[in-house]
Amino acid sequence: MWNQFFLLEEYTGPDTQYVGKLHTDQDKGDGNLKYILTGDGAGSVFVIDENTGDIHAAKKLDREEKSLYVLRAKAIDRKTGRQVEPESEFIIKIHDINDNEPKFTKDIYTASVPEKSRVGIIKTALPDMSRENREQYQVVIQAKDMGGQMGGLSGTTTVNITLTDVNDNPPRFPQSMKHLLVPFSLESAPLGTSLGRIKANDPDVGENAEIEYSIADGEGADMFDIITDKDTQEGIITVKKQLDFEKKNLYTLKVEATNTHPDPRFFHLGPFKDSAFVKVFVEDVDEPPVFNMPSNLIEVDEDAREGSIIGQVVAQDPDAAKNVIKYSLNRHTDLERIFSIHSGNGSIFISKTLDREATPWHNLTVIATEISNPKQSTQAPIFIRILDINDHAPEFDKYYETFVCENAKAGQLIQTVSAVDKDEPPRGHKFFFELVPEYTIHPNFSIVDNKDNTAGVITRRNGYNRNKMNTYLLPVVIFDNDYPIQSSTGTLTIKVCTCDSRGNMQSCNAEALLLPAGLSTGALVAILLCIIILLILVVLFAAMKRQRKKEPLIVSKDDVRDNIVTYNDEGGGEEDTQAFDIGTLRNPEAREESKIRRDVMPETIFQIRRTAPLWENIDVQDFIHRRLKENDLDPTAPPYDSLATYAYEGNDSIANSLSSLESLTTESNQDYDYLSDWGPRFKKLADMYGGDESDQD
Repeated sequence: MWNQFFLLEEYTGPDTQYVGKLHTDQDKGDGNLKYILTGDGAGSVFVIDENTGDIHAAKKLDREEKSLYVLRAKAIDRKTGRQVEPESEFIIKIHDINDNEPKFTKDIYTASVPEKSRVGIIKTALPDMSRENREQYQVVIQAKDMGGQMGGLSGTTTVNITLTDVNDNPPRFPQSMKHLLVPFSLESAPLGTSLGRIKANDPDVGENAEIEYSIADGEGADMFDIITDKDTQEGIITVKKQLDFEKKNLYTLKVEATNTHPDPRFFHLGPFKDSAFVKVFVEDVDEPPVFNMPSNLIEVDEDAREGSIIGQVVAQDPDAAKNVIKYSLNRHTDLERIFSIHSGNGSIFISKTLDREATPWHNLTVIATEISNPKQSTQAPIFIRILDINDHAPEFDKYYETFVCENAKAGQLIQTVSAVDKDEPPRGHKFFFELVPEYTIHPNFSIVDNKDNTAGVITRRNGYNRNKMNTYLLPVVIFDNDYPIQSSTGTLTIKVCTCDSRGNMQSCNAEALLLPAGLSTGALVAILLCIIILLILVVLFAAMKRQRKKEPLIVSKDDVRDNIVTYNDEGGGEEDTQAFDIGTLRNPEAREESKIRRDVMPETIFQIRRTAPLWENIDVQDFIHRRLKENDLDPTAPPYDSLATYAYEGNDSIANSLSSLESLTTESNQDYDYLSDWGPRFKKLADMYGGDESDQD
């Protein structure tokens, strides 16, 4: 069995540990064969003598690190380098020795055991262990190998044991709280006001220590409430209903504290609740008066006389002092001061005449105030309903425009009328219609009562002529059915009109007969509209013509500054010698020298620009262009706030020029005597140009 070898781990001898020997039948002992070892740890952990095939362990082995090595061996002919046999595989197993003590996976173990536990892997040594007495325990555990026999190794660890809580303790009120006194509570304390705190102790922890407080049925259970503060496990006593010192000033409450999560396993230990008695004293405060009225509604007839008492309000001081009460009205609820109240006994009486039709309801506010302490006051609403009496007569519900056709027949209904009444009788309205006594036998019309609060106007004869009588007045008397009976007389105005065959009104004016029979009303209206439209067009045309203006020389408003003066006056002709000095254009050198403006001070004083003199016969268009260029380049030239305008009439006229500006001769050698022969229209020119040198100067 050469293919399996065994070694002991942790060999400590002086020599290397012998493993075994490899040998082949082809080895004659002459040294021609060479043994070679490959595989796990070959050459490092295991070495082989290549001549003899002996295998040794070069290092100390540890089974816990590696327990099995797989190696391969082969024998080679030294001369040829060939294997004499196929490669063989063998294993080396490491035998274990007891060189390691037992080790726990953790240095310290932590465990929890419910208190009162009976069995477990780690058993309790004491019965009924209580967490409340001791919560933490530390246990050292030793582990030995070899079954604890001699020569075995051992290891230890520490186990921290915590006793977990169970609900085995009921809540208990301390003796000091068994009879607790709550300081005085004001009877005016709002609902929900906290009066005090009470606390029961529970040695358990967590949810096992949660307590629920309640007030046992009995005295004060309906007046007070208690809630639990989840953070402090305290009971907070609060006001549940409004307190009243005059009714009861001392309450004794029985407060119970109960665990919210009891454990049935420990019910045998007793009830898990406790109780304490709390006394609450109520302190008296000065309270405002309290009204004591069976109803806030007062009904009064609208014909009640001024000064009549219509009702009374009563208020009392709820305090033991029973202070005197003074009554008054909030005048913001009775701006017209129709009612008043007696300040001593609260009687309400009428100060002005009532009118149900104007104001059927009055909503007053009565104020009751303690005389000794005016700050203590109470308000109460009083609703006064004004009861109706029959003080208004019925009348027509609207104005009726009644007409009768000229071709009407006797007994024809021409109008149905109805009435209204401002009063509101309890049984509803009932109206009666009839003609006034003197018109009982009316030759033209009659009234028929329909018994449903309406009446019809009936014709009593055939045919009516509007040329003879175009309007009839029909007085109608209207009665009501209430007490006392009220009546009024309304007059119907009946116009006589022309109607078509179906009874539709066409015209009710007598003047319409004078119009041509061939033109209908529609045609006349159309003609009138055409005339009006024509007049409007004429007015618009005239207005547009007046507003039309001549187009200015400079169209764009952006090209000017502030001051633009436009002259559209035509010159006066040859007789106007003052309108324009022609000599300036005729002799450009005669114009005034440039001057600095005197209306606006320039920002910088520049040297006055001297323009180059122009020759006498310069072209006007050239002249204007040069002047424009000079003004554009001159910083002192206008405009500052003004506009300089140059205009050029043009040239190449068919009639040629009559001006002397383009003449090649000077003014001194030009002969203008022929102007005298042209008549009086050219006399001014003849005087200007045909005179002597002295005249020209």
